[in-house]
Amino acid sequence: MKTTDDRPKIDRRSFLAGGTAAMGAIAAGVTGASAGFIEDLLHKNFKEISPDRMQRIVREMEQEYTEKYGKNVTVSTKGAQQGVLFGYGLDLSRCIGCRRCVYGCVNENNQSRDPQIHWIRVLEMDKSKGINLEESNPYYNPETVPEEDSFYMPVACQQCRNAPCIKVCPVEATWQEADGIVVVDYDHCIGCRCCMSACPYGARHFNWAEPELAAESVNPDMHYLGNRPRPNGVVEKCTFCIQRVRNGKYPACVEICPVGARKFGNLLDEADEMRVLMRKKRVFVLKEDLNTQPKFYYFYAT
Repeated sequence: MKTTDDRPKIDRRSFLAGGTAAMGAIAAGVTGASAGFIEDLLHKNFKEISPDRMQRIVREMEQEYTEKYGKNVTVSTKGAQQGVLFGYGLDLSRCIGCRRCVYGCVNENNQSRDPQIHWIRVLEMDKSKGINLEESNPYYNPETVPEEDSFYMPVACQQCRNAPCIKVCPVEATWQEADGIVVVDYDHCIGCRCCMSACPYGARHFNWAEPELAAESVNPDMHYLGNRPRPNGVVEKCTFCIQRVRNGKYPACVEICPVGARKFGNLLDEADEMRVLMRKKRVFVLKEDLNTQPKFYYFYAT
């Protein structure tokens, strides 16, 4: 966090860890501390920040990232459109396990290269055993894919309607937007990892170290709740490429798939590709018995 004058730098986690001592100091009055400094210290949830203050925060972010990466960075706060509920479809009969989706996602969403963080995992499964998550292999590495006796199941955030990760967050740093995207406020997350424990899909990832991003590979088109660089000590996840889909584009993984195995669209539009797919194909969701109600649907086209 940036501070003014010669005031010490105090981040939100340090403040929370300080507990009563810090609160006592504030209650007694911190000499020279401005209202803005206190507001920074007690950072509000994204949903509670006033428009004027949000503009200032975004300007500071854009300036910081532009200077750091040498690119003209923009940070959007664009909200959900009315009448839109995003859904995802994946054709298991087409997926060839090439992992282009994994690295397309990394490049689009500014994921850490060192240590590596992947929002998408592709699981190799034995055709003779069918879908068996316990015996799947995420570390397959043959010379060529697909292998004759294998099929592949990419897994990422399932964007659940009844998301257990949201229920367990003690500070409400994660929630579901009106268009169905489950997001994380990185500046409000305290890194407790309760959401990671609650997610039955292993779709949330913790930043154990300051993410390493090469300036030349940074995507400068960012969203506050999406692909802006995440700090050390917070949880992150797939957001359906919120910076893209709210501007009428497909997620990066959909565009980069070489065999057209990935589908994306508006579940509220009867004419949309996703609704047509759901009417004509036998779709299923992972771990349906848990009643998480994912908006990520798998199917076989052939």
